[in-house]
Amino acid sequence: MGTRMEVAQLESRMNTEDYRKLQGLFLDPSGASRSLSRSEFVDLAWSSVGRGSKEEYGLLFDSVVVTQEHRGLLLDIDAVKEEGRVDWGGLCSFLLLELTDKLKNTRTSSVPCWKPPRTLTCPHRDQVQKVFYLQSSGQYLTVSKGGTVGLRDGEDMSLLHTHRLQNSTVTPKDLWVTDMVLLHNVHKIAVSFTSKELYFYDIPSKQDFNCKYKLQGLKFTPWCLDYWVDPSHPDQAVLTLGDIGGQVSALYFTSAHISLFERRSMRMDSDSADIILWDELVKGKHRSCYTVTHQAHAPAWVRKVHYLGSLEAFVSCSTRPQSSMVIGWREKDSRSLRVTSFLTKRGVWDMDHHLGLNLIATAGVDHQVLLWNPYVNSGPVCVLSGHTGPVTAVRFMQTKQQLLSYSKDKVLCLWDISSQQCVHRLAGVFPRTQEDTHTLLFFHEERQLLLLSFNSLLLLLETMKEEKRTSSHEHPVTCVLYNSLFRQVVSSDSASSVICWLADTGQKVKQFHRCHDNAEISTMAMDGTQTRLFTAGTDGEVKVWDFNGRCLHRMNAGLGQAVEISQVLLLKRSILVMGWERMLTVFRLHSFSQSFVEPSEWKGGVQHHSDVLCAAFQPPETLVTGSYDGEITVWNNSTEKALRKLRPHTELREVLNSHNSDFPGHFSNSQLGVNGKEDSDYSIAITRLFFIPGRTSAAAATGGADLVSCGGSGVVRLWNTVHSRLVGQFTAHNRDLGSIVMTVSPCGRYLVTADREGTLKTWDIQHFCVESDEEITKEPPKLMRSFRPHLDCVTHLEMCFHGDGLLLLSASSDCSVALSYLPGDTVGLFGQEEQWSLETLRPLHPQREPERDQEDHGGQDNTRQGGKRSPLTPSETSSDPRSDTSAGGEEVGIKDEGEPLSRC
Repeated sequence: MGTRMEVAQLESRMNTEDYRKLQGLFLDPSGASRSLSRSEFVDLAWSSVGRGSKEEYGLLFDSVVVTQEHRGLLLDIDAVKEEGRVDWGGLCSFLLLELTDKLKNTRTSSVPCWKPPRTLTCPHRDQVQKVFYLQSSGQYLTVSKGGTVGLRDGEDMSLLHTHRLQNSTVTPKDLWVTDMVLLHNVHKIAVSFTSKELYFYDIPSKQDFNCKYKLQGLKFTPWCLDYWVDPSHPDQAVLTLGDIGGQVSALYFTSAHISLFERRSMRMDSDSADIILWDELVKGKHRSCYTVTHQAHAPAWVRKVHYLGSLEAFVSCSTRPQSSMVIGWREKDSRSLRVTSFLTKRGVWDMDHHLGLNLIATAGVDHQVLLWNPYVNSGPVCVLSGHTGPVTAVRFMQTKQQLLSYSKDKVLCLWDISSQQCVHRLAGVFPRTQEDTHTLLFFHEERQLLLLSFNSLLLLLETMKEEKRTSSHEHPVTCVLYNSLFRQVVSSDSASSVICWLADTGQKVKQFHRCHDNAEISTMAMDGTQTRLFTAGTDGEVKVWDFNGRCLHRMNAGLGQAVEISQVLLLKRSILVMGWERMLTVFRLHSFSQSFVEPSEWKGGVQHHSDVLCAAFQPPETLVTGSYDGEITVWNNSTEKALRKLRPHTELREVLNSHNSDFPGHFSNSQLGVNGKEDSDYSIAITRLFFIPGRTSAAAATGGADLVSCGGSGVVRLWNTVHSRLVGQFTAHNRDLGSIVMTVSPCGRYLVTADREGTLKTWDIQHFCVESDEEITKEPPKLMRSFRPHLDCVTHLEMCFHGDGLLLLSASSDCSVALSYLPGDTVGLFGQEEQWSLETLRPLHPQREPERDQEDHGGQDNTRQGGKRSPLTPSETSSDPRSDTSAGGEEVGIKDEGEPLSRC
C-alpha cells in the first residue's frame, strides 16, 4: 500500500507544466469548473501528466479527500459538497498545506542535542574566573581566583599544564585574580588583581608566563576586562576595564605591535617587568596609549564591560537599577564620552552584543532577559520571560539568531530571537550547589562546546552532530488531549497555538494561532460533549472555544492579572481553576449567559497553606486538591466543605533523610520542580492527582489505595482517602531530575510516569496497594517498560482508547508530541513527514481493557484507518496531565449562546 512519503515524491517530480495539465483536467469542454471522482482523476491524471503511477495518483486523491473532510468538519466550509469528489481548489489547498508543513517540519533543526555532561579534571581549588580559547594553539586556558592557570587540550579537554601566576605586590595566599583577557594580536594575556593592578603576561611557548608590564596605582579594584582589536588596523586596540567604584576606563593602544606602552624612561621591577603608573596614563605621558573614562555606575560595581567597535561605544552593566546598563559613546575627534543609561527593575548581572542584529542582551536580576536597541534607552525591544531565578549569564550565537541564557535555578535556555521564544530548555543535569556559587558560562560557537564553572568545578557540554528532526510545534508543547468525537489529538504550545492532528495518521488538520495573544497556553481541558475546548493562558484567562476556532467565552480567572494556571477541572455544575493561590477559583455554569464570565465564591474558603496546584474528582461527590507544600485536602464537592487532610511530610522526610544522612531533615536545593523553582519545599509539591479507576470509595473503606499523586523528587504515592493514610510510595525516576508527571489508564491497570529528560515508564498497578497493610509499601510495582520518545522535559501525558487500542500521548519541551501503544511501543511523532497508519500498526501486547471500563472512558468508536509505521527520531530503550478531563463522567457542555447543557 502507498504512503504519504510517495505522494511527496510525486509532488517533487512534477513541474509547472505538469500542474497546468492537472488544472486542465478540472475544466469541462465549455471551460467551466468541475469536480472529479477517484477513478476519473486517476485515469485522466495518469494519461495526461504521466509522471507517476496510478497508485500514486490514487493515494494523492485519497489524501485530498481526507483533508477536505476534516477541514469541512472543523471549519464548516462549503468546499466539500460531494463526498468522494475533488475540485481544483481542494487540490490546491491540500498541496499548499502539505508543502508549507513540509518546509517547517523537515528543516534542519537548530536546537542543539547535548551529549551527557562531563566533569573535567580541575587543578583549581577556588572558583574559576575566566575561560577562553587560544586560536593560535587550539587550546583552552582557564584561570582561578587564586591565580592558577590551566592549559587544556583542544580535542579531548585533558589538562596539559598548570602554572601559578606570580604577583610581587601581595603574598601568594592574598593573591586574588578578578578577570583575564586575551590580547591575541600581541600574544599576551592581561590579568587584573584585587591589589588594584593589571599585569600583562606573554603567552608561553613552553611553560612559564613572563610578566611584561605591570599597570599599578588604579583608583579602584578592577573587576572585569574586555579587549577589542580593529580588524582593519591590527596595531590599534582597546582594553576596557570596569571596577568596583562604578568607573569604566578604556586604554586605547595606537601601536600595539610595536609597544603597548611607550615612555622615554620607564621604571623596571625586579622581575624585569616594566612598571606603568595609572596617573601617568591619565596625564597622557605614554605616546602609544591614552585613556577615556566615565563613572555613570557609581557607587555600584561594574559587572561586565564590552567595547562595541562597530558603534565606537563602551557598554557596561551593574546591579544598580538606575544604571543597569550604560553606553559611553565616543564623541567624534574627541576623547570625551557621551553617556546613555538604561534602567531595569533590579539591575543586570551580564550582557552580550550581537553584531549582525545590533542588539544587546542583558541578564536580569529580576529573572528576565531583555533585548535592547543601543540607540533607544526608553525601553527594551523585547522581554524574554521563562527563567524562575536571577539570570546570571547571556551569550549570543553570532552565526545564528539565537541566544543562550543561564539562571541561578540551574536552567539553561536557548532563545530564538526572531520569534522571541525559548526553543530549548536544559535542566536537571547541573550539579547541586550552594546559593552563592560563582557560575561562569563559556560558549565556543565554532565547536558548539559549552563550559560552565560552578566555583572550582568545570562541566563540559558538547553537542551531537545536527540532524534533521521533526517538530510537531515550532515552540515547546505544554499540553495534549484526545478528542474521541473527531478521533483527533489536540496539542498546545508556549506560543499560544493549538493544533489538531489525525490520530490515525499523524497528519495536521488545523492550527489556531495566538489563542491568548502572546501568552503561553499552560493547560487545556475538554467538556463531556467533546465539542468545547478550554485553554488556560498565563494572561490569567481561560477561554472556551468551539472547533471552528470561535471563542465563545472568556473566564476571568486571574481577575485581570497574569497568573500561572496549572489545571482546569470540569465538573457537572461548575468549573474549577487553580495554580496561583491557596483557594480554588470556581465558575458556576449559570454564569455562562455572558461572553465574559466572572468567578464565583468557593464556599469552602481557604484550607491550604500554599498554592493549590492540582485536583481530581470521583463521583458522586469526592474532590481532592493538592498544593505546593505537599498537602492533599479531601472535599465534599456538593457542599464545598473540607472533610480531611492527607499530609506527606513525615513520610517524605524519611525518604529524603535516607538520601541525606549527613543532614537529617535537610531538603537539597537540587530537588527542583517542573518550573525549575529553587525552593526545597517544591520537592514535596503535589503536581498531579488521579483517582484510580475501578477502586471505588467502598473498596477504599477496606484500607486499599484509591488515589495516586506525584510531584517533586520523582516519588509516586498511593493514598487511602477514606482513612486519610499513605498506603504506598516508590521512587519512579531519579530524584535529582526534580518533578515528574503521570497519567493512569481508564481501567486503573497502567500508571505511566515521565521525567525532565524525556523518559517514560509504564508500571503495572493493577494489584498494587489494593489491600490494607500496617506498614507503608515502599517496593515499586512491576515496571513494564522504560522508553524515551523525547529529548527534553515531558510536560503532559494522556491515555485514551482509539479503536481497540490503548494509546499514550506525550507532549514535550522539545516541541514534539509522540504517540505510543501501551506499554511502550512508540508509533511516531505528530507532524513527521512519513505518516503512519494505526490499521497496520497492531500493538505487540493485548490492548483492550475490560468492557466495564470502556463505558467510563466515553465509549470511543472502534473503527481504524490504514498506512505504515515510520521510524522514530528520538531513540527508544528496554511523564503531565495538567487537566483532569475525565472527572468521573460529570463534565459540562456549553452552548454557543452560553447556556449550560447537561452532560452526555
